[in-house]
Amino acid sequence: MASGEKIEITAATRGDTPSTYSSTSPAYGNGQKQQSPDHHDLDQAYWYVQQSNNAAEATPSELAALRRKIDWRIVPIMFCCYTMQFIDKVSLNYAAVMGLNSELKLKSNEFTNAATWFFIAFLIAEIPNAIILQRVPVAKWLGVNVVLWGIATACTAAAHDYPTLLTARIFLGIFEAAIAPALILISSQWYTKSEAAPRFSIWYAGLGLGQIIGGIVSYAFQQVKHPTFSGWKIMFIVLGLVTVIIGIVTFFFLPDTPMQARFLSESEKVILLRHVAVNQTGIRNKKYKLSQALEILWDIQLWLMVLLTILISISSGVITTYSATLIRNFGYKPPKAALLNMPAGIVSIASTLIVGYGVRHTSNRWAWIGGCCMPGILGGGLMSFATGSKAAQLAGIYLVNTITATLIVIYQWTGSNVAGQTKRVVSVALVSGSFSVGNIIGPQTFQAKDAPDYIPAKTTVLATQAAAALISFVLFLYYVWANKRKGAASATAESSAVGGVAEEHLWEDQTDKQNPTFRYVY
Repeated sequence: MASGEKIEITAATRGDTPSTYSSTSPAYGNGQKQQSPDHHDLDQAYWYVQQSNNAAEATPSELAALRRKIDWRIVPIMFCCYTMQFIDKVSLNYAAVMGLNSELKLKSNEFTNAATWFFIAFLIAEIPNAIILQRVPVAKWLGVNVVLWGIATACTAAAHDYPTLLTARIFLGIFEAAIAPALILISSQWYTKSEAAPRFSIWYAGLGLGQIIGGIVSYAFQQVKHPTFSGWKIMFIVLGLVTVIIGIVTFFFLPDTPMQARFLSESEKVILLRHVAVNQTGIRNKKYKLSQALEILWDIQLWLMVLLTILISISSGVITTYSATLIRNFGYKPPKAALLNMPAGIVSIASTLIVGYGVRHTSNRWAWIGGCCMPGILGGGLMSFATGSKAAQLAGIYLVNTITATLIVIYQWTGSNVAGQTKRVVSVALVSGSFSVGNIIGPQTFQAKDAPDYIPAKTTVLATQAAAALISFVLFLYYVWANKRKGAASATAESSAVGGVAEEHLWEDQTDKQNPTFRYVY
């Protein structure tokens, strides 16, 4: 880029309020002297922009058109991946009401253990994912894993006893472990921090659609009557095949980075990269830095995020694994129980989209999490104490599904507030692994001795939601303090005035703690 050229891009602070970054200014906005970056340490996106020799600029309307173009090309693929991830994961829930337990002669807590081992495998697989995702093309890795978990889903139809069911679920957990970290990293490449929030919500709404489709699929395959090949087996085969097709599409059509997007022109790529540079979180840097990984050990925000994720996931683990079972225990027949589980998907979709667009326009991620926990607390109370009313307990199950929206806020929050390529990859894997921990604990609160009411499990939903609301507020206080410590103008300012940052510094591989101009969003 020629000396003296100035770039105008939008700043990603608390609400992504505009600020100006200049390639000529010698100082950081907080008065600290700007150090020359290590040119071997700059993000691949920086070198792409420099080598393009393209000085293209975009008007707000042109940027909006570019966002729409990107939305239609990448969000639907991520949405389909997440929809099938959820359906394949909870298909065991639907198979349970279709006769799987009796046909496989499952005893005592074996069904619960099968559900739990999925998440144990999921958790263990996050360890290699934390390394692999920085070294390999992210979208390609995602596509391969989608195909493999589709195969694992189809193979569940071959289960004939507890050990074979357990084997299929373990392999499913291993391959599904890649999806959350991969989608977080991919989504964060294409949008500024506030722009990313509704896009995260759209693909995450696949969870709610999965609940609806899952109910329809379960009901449909319960109508299949075959003496040797049960409806639940056909269901697993069909779901597996659909997932494999989506995985192939993902591998070939989802770009690994904006620089590799064949549907964008050179000028559009440069415009996009300059636009998202303000995130200061980078696009791609293969250099693994142990120091960045170790920084996580004393980063308070991440351990609070881990705790928040575990608390939320305990409740989601209860609902996603056992909702159909709970509804059936109200006295409904299996086909009707499957259909009655579908409104939970509508609640999930509505809450997820409302929260995503709310964060886009108002920020206040902590408040949106707390707001979603309130219906969850009410739902947990109805499930726990309204034991004399079938309608009240059913309403409780639906209300608890509002908590699904909190997880996408946590994912997007992590993607926005962690910088440094190694630290980011390890952090998203850590948070995703925390989701597994919560889901391991959640199903274990369902013990055979507590059937059919499962009061301890329902009470757990109530308690964990209240604790999650509290932790989200603690995170808010931490980020206010951290920004003030970094030199933010005030704890309540709409934006942190960070001016005069050279373009190369925006792409330097620094962590959020190392970078004096980085500001946390909350």
